[in-house]
Amino acid sequence: MSKTTDPAAAPDASRELRRLQLLYDVSETLSRSMDLREVAQPVLEAIADRAGMSHGTLTLLNRQTEEILIEAAHGLSAEQLRRGRYRVGEGITGKVVQSGQPAVVRRISEEPLFLNRTGARKDIAKKDVSFICVPIKLGHDVFGALSADHLYSDEVNLREDVRLLGTIASMIAQAVKTRQAAAEERQRLEAENLRLRAELRQRWQPANIIGRSNAMQKIYDLIAQVAKSTATVLIRGESGTGKELVAHAIHASSSRADGPFIKVNCAALPESILESELFGHEKGAFTNAIAERRGRFELANNGTIFLDEIGDFAPASQIRLLRVLQEREFERVGGAASIKTNVRVIAATNRDLESMIREGKFREDLYYRLNVFPIFIPPLRQRKTDIPLLMDHFLEKYAAQNHKRVRRISTPAIDMLMSYHWPGNVRELENIIERAVLVADDAVIRSIHLPPTLQMAEAKPASLALIDRVDEFERELLIEALKSARGNMAKAARELQTTERILAYKVHKYAIDRKILKTEMSA
Repeated sequence: MSKTTDPAAAPDASRELRRLQLLYDVSETLSRSMDLREVAQPVLEAIADRAGMSHGTLTLLNRQTEEILIEAAHGLSAEQLRRGRYRVGEGITGKVVQSGQPAVVRRISEEPLFLNRTGARKDIAKKDVSFICVPIKLGHDVFGALSADHLYSDEVNLREDVRLLGTIASMIAQAVKTRQAAAEERQRLEAENLRLRAELRQRWQPANIIGRSNAMQKIYDLIAQVAKSTATVLIRGESGTGKELVAHAIHASSSRADGPFIKVNCAALPESILESELFGHEKGAFTNAIAERRGRFELANNGTIFLDEIGDFAPASQIRLLRVLQEREFERVGGAASIKTNVRVIAATNRDLESMIREGKFREDLYYRLNVFPIFIPPLRQRKTDIPLLMDHFLEKYAAQNHKRVRRISTPAIDMLMSYHWPGNVRELENIIERAVLVADDAVIRSIHLPPTLQMAEAKPASLALIDRVDEFERELLIEALKSARGNMAKAARELQTTERILAYKVHKYAIDRKILKTEMSA
C-alpha cells in the first residue's frame, strides 16, 4: 500500500529548514567574534535572507540618558538611522525595552503605538506590514531590542517568528552586554577624566584670584603656560580688573617664587626720580644723593619685577628700560659700571599702546620687547558669572575685618549688583561691598545699603516717591523672610512679628511667588 503525502507538510518543512539554517548562521557568526560591531550587521542580514523579514533593527539602551538608539539596521538609510531614537516606554520599541516582554503588531496601520519614527514605511496604506520586537536581555537586565517586519499575510505564523527572534536575541545578548558594558565604562572614564581635569584646574587656580567664568579659566590656562618660562609678559585690561593679581600669580607659580616680587607703579613716580627708583644711583649723582642706593631692578634680582601702568613710563626712560630687556644689564644713575640682572619682567597697562606708538608717545621696539606673551583680562561686565563669587568673597572678608555679623546679600540687592555695568570693575565692586558691610545694621545687605549709582542703574527707572521706596523696602523684607522660611508662611510671619493673614495680604499685594522662593532655597 502506497503512502499518501500531506501537501502542507512540504512548505512547513522548508520553512523549518530555513529557520534552522538561520540559527546555524547566527551561531557561526558569533563563534567568529563576540564584538557586537562585527556581528550585528551579519545577523540582521541573515534574518532578512533566511526568514524573509525586512527592516531589521538592533537597538541599545543608554542607561544614563534613558534613550534607545539604533546600533545596527538592515534596509534603512543613514537618515532613517539618525531618526530612530526612542525614550523608554515610547512606541513599541520603548515599551518592549521597558517591560522586557516581546510585542507583536499584526498590522501596523491599525496600531496607534507604532510611531514609524524612522520613516521607512511610508506606503503602509498600499501594503500593510507586520512588526515583531523582542527584548535583548540577560536575566532581568534589558539591554535593548531586536526587531524585524515583513509584509502582512494571514498565512504567516507570527508566534513562530517571535520565538525565532527571541532565540536570536538570547544568542547575541552576551555580545550586547559586553558592548554595553564597554560603552558605559568608556563614558564613566570620560566623565572621570573631565572631573579630574576640572578638579586639577580648580586646585591649581591661583589662590589670590576669584572667578570661574570661561574667560577666567582661559586666563588660568595662560598663567600655567607662561609661569615656568622666563618670557616677558604684558597684561592688558581696564583699571580695576586685577592685573596685579595675575602678575603675582605668575610669579608665585614660577621657579622664581622664592625670589622677590617687586612692584613699581610707573604712573605714581615723577619722571625726575623714575630712573633712580628703577636703576638706583651713586653717591653724589645729583642733589640730595648723599648715599649709594640700589634700584628696584637690583632688588628684584633672581625674582620678578612688576611694572604697573607701563603706558605712563617716561619717554626719556624708555630707552634705558629697552636696554635692560635686551641686554639684562644697566648702570645706576651717575655710575659707569654695568650691573647684570637676572630678573623676570611683567608689565601691565590699561592704555592703548598701539595708538600711543602711532602718536610717537611709546617706542615700538619697547612694545615688542614687552609684548612677548600678552594676557588680556576682560572687564567685569563681560564675566558677570564671577560677580556672585566676588560678592561672597568680599562680604566674608570685610565682615571679618570689621567684626560685623553680616552674612548675606538680599535678592533685590543682588539683582542690582548683577545689572550694574561696573566701570570700575572688581575694585569698584570690592569698595561697594566694603561700604555696604559698614552701613548694614543687621545680618543682611539690602538695596538701601548700596550707593545711589547702583540704584539708578536698575532696569526700571527708580522712583523718588517715599511711598514707592517704602513699598520696595517692604517687598524686600518679605522676600528675605520667605526665603529664610523656605516658603513657610507661618514661620515667615513669626520672623517678621506679624500675623499670617497680614503676611498673605502683603504677598498678594506685591505678587510674590513663595513657591519659587521655596524652590530657590532647596536648589
